[in-house]
Amino acid sequence: MTTPKKDYSTCRIEAGDYSDFRKKLPGLINAALSGCAADRCYLNIDFEPVPSTADVIGLFEIIREVLFPGFFTQEKIDPVNINYHIGRRISELFDSLSDQISRSIRYECFKYDQACTECDIRGYEMALAFIESIPSIQDILDTDVQAMFNGDPAAKSHDEIIFCYPGIAAITAHRIAHELHRLGVPLIPRMMSEYAHRITGIDIHPGATIGKSFVIDHGTGVVIGETSEIGENVRLYQGVTIGALSVPQDHCDEMRGEKRHPTIGDNVVVYSGASILGGDTVIGAGSVIGGNVWITESVPPDTTVIIETPSLVYKKNRGNGQL
Repeated sequence: MTTPKKDYSTCRIEAGDYSDFRKKLPGLINAALSGCAADRCYLNIDFEPVPSTADVIGLFEIIREVLFPGFFTQEKIDPVNINYHIGRRISELFDSLSDQISRSIRYECFKYDQACTECDIRGYEMALAFIESIPSIQDILDTDVQAMFNGDPAAKSHDEIIFCYPGIAAITAHRIAHELHRLGVPLIPRMMSEYAHRITGIDIHPGATIGKSFVIDHGTGVVIGETSEIGENVRLYQGVTIGALSVPQDHCDEMRGEKRHPTIGDNVVVYSGASILGGDTVIGAGSVIGGNVWITESVPPDTTVIIETPSLVYKKNRGNGQL
């Protein structure tokens, strides 16, 4: 039995068609680039590598492994190998973090035509300083986890909170990003906080100052602005905004670095949907802010602020959900 010969003519025609289409790409590429000036698409190319989003996310995962040994690793950790495992991860952390910090410093130098500041050495120094801060970050995260457990009857254990609660994931990212921000690391703290925003729905600027025993319950939609100051033992529920009042575009530059976000005192509870706005707004210690309120003025200590109970109308349904 003879095997029929294959007809390759159709394949050759299709291959030729593919090449003809690809030949049109250089012209389209030039057109795309010609319409993308630096002041429109914010063209960002250079001979030096910029900070890597994937590597910054990887840094967060390494740091979280170190902060909570045994929780976020795929490897078996026991009392015999823990020193080896954490030592290896911290060594990896130093190498990757110093590289990304150096990239971020070099990026700013080139982007804004700044004087050379020995970016590699600064990267090593800042990475080491961050690693030195890990015990203090662990200490304050311990108070956050404990406060969450103490205030949530649904929590079965501290482990459940660390593994599962988006509030703790977002707070962990903030404690890390805030320390990098405090050390003066460019860009990377914001990249890390925005990664946490993506995975938790909680948006905390790394510049915000937040005291110990901080709780974000449920958390979706919480926003905390750059210059917010939050005291100790504060609890926020979902949908809370600690934000700024709108700034006219022609005044935006002069407001950079100014305090634009509220101050929240110790032992304050803010219920879901509340918006507290403005740099001059201070919520006094021990106050309770009810759900869905809009606050742009200071509140004295030990004060409860609620919306007056609305008038509800009850009607008997006519069936099939009809009123």
